[in-house]
Amino acid sequence: MYIRTPEEERVGRILAEAGGGLLDEPVPVWSWSLTRGLWRADGGVEAGTGSPEGVLAFIAAHEGPGIFQLRDFHEPMRESPAVRRWLRDLYELCRGRRKYIVVTSPVRAVPAELDRAVLYMELRPPDLTEIVSFLRDETRELPSPPGDELLRTLAPALQGLTLDETRYALRRALAAGGGLSEASWQTLLEEKRMLVNRGGVLEFISTPTTMDIIGGLENLKRWLLERRKLFDMRESLSQEIVPKGLLMMGIPGCGKSLCVKAISSHFQLPLYRMDMVEVFSGRYGSPEVAFADACKMMEDLAPAVLWFDEIEMAVTSTESSGEQGRIFAFFLTWMQEKTPGLFVAATANRIDLLPAEMIRKGRFDEVFFVDLPTEEERMEIFRIHLSRRGHDAEALNISQLMEFTQGWTGAEIEQCVIAAITKAKLEDTPVKAQDLLTLAAKQVPLSRTMKEQINHIRAWAFERAIKATPPKGYAK
Repeated sequence: MYIRTPEEERVGRILAEAGGGLLDEPVPVWSWSLTRGLWRADGGVEAGTGSPEGVLAFIAAHEGPGIFQLRDFHEPMRESPAVRRWLRDLYELCRGRRKYIVVTSPVRAVPAELDRAVLYMELRPPDLTEIVSFLRDETRELPSPPGDELLRTLAPALQGLTLDETRYALRRALAAGGGLSEASWQTLLEEKRMLVNRGGVLEFISTPTTMDIIGGLENLKRWLLERRKLFDMRESLSQEIVPKGLLMMGIPGCGKSLCVKAISSHFQLPLYRMDMVEVFSGRYGSPEVAFADACKMMEDLAPAVLWFDEIEMAVTSTESSGEQGRIFAFFLTWMQEKTPGLFVAATANRIDLLPAEMIRKGRFDEVFFVDLPTEEERMEIFRIHLSRRGHDAEALNISQLMEFTQGWTGAEIEQCVIAAITKAKLEDTPVKAQDLLTLAAKQVPLSRTMKEQINHIRAWAFERAIKATPPKGYAK
């Protein structure tokens, strides 16, 4: 057997457990490394087993059953014809003699000569049950050991980590707070953030927001509220009705990215962004392999929210034989089969570039179109941005701004508020309604400078997506 994993000690514990119940009587487990030779947990090092050939000769001559874990044995297998010959001979010699050879390595390097004689496996990160058990063992000696209920609450923050990384995160949390509590969640997530950042392709977003600071989009908010209930019940539901994700398309600056961050907060899940620029940079191998590895890592890190920003620029089917075409094909299959604990939130501006396969039902649970805000939504957005900066929106009579802000995006409203506050600071005076009016009258919105493109986007989405804003107040 060849097990790809960086967790040698964890494999050793699994093999010890298997050895205790594999046959009618316990089977001893041996471990080997190039630096120590061959040893048993309850005994010393065997003489003459320091070399790869020496340990294989020992296994051949050993009487009785045994499980032999060979650590980092991929190098001798790859570089030495003698070692490969020895392993092929042992395949015949060990058959029926209750002797099992297990090669563990963090990389996959099975020689072609042994490919049909080796069972290849990948040991994925621990599941929740194993994490809870590990945390229980690690905290047993604390003055006030945490209860199982708290451990089960904190365990999802550690999914996707190895047991060693889990231990590092646990020690950081204990050093920061003196003990474990529900407040330790963010500290435990820090280890996951560092793991993701090491990969380079995924980015951990540590500044989620809330639904309260999103103006309007009531249809979208209502949908998320309903799907949150289903997502929380995912362990007891069939996979086909567990929310997979949503696609938000629409006009730039209307709050799509803000909504993604709010989804993370609303679902109480960590948020990760797939950086497609890094995927195609070549720094992490071929783009399709880097993309597939990142998606696989995200499944290990679930439950989580995965954000694809401007997905139309990265995942297209325009060149079916090129890298983007292969990534597109992988993405379609992956969206159908990914783990139920991963919610995908994708945003798009150039929605006409999205192929029909991307937006059909089954890939995403729903496709929303985020249009220019209505008058009611613009007033709400003004209130949100003014109140966040300590100003009373009603005292500034924002209703009079509606005439000057038709066709504005949420981002343009925010910049108008920031410009007015900046002007007031420079003049050392309070923000006045006249400041907002003057700035609003001078600003040329995107809907005017790119009128044809905006109209094209709205016409394209008219029958292809659900409106994020209820039809009653839909912008004309």
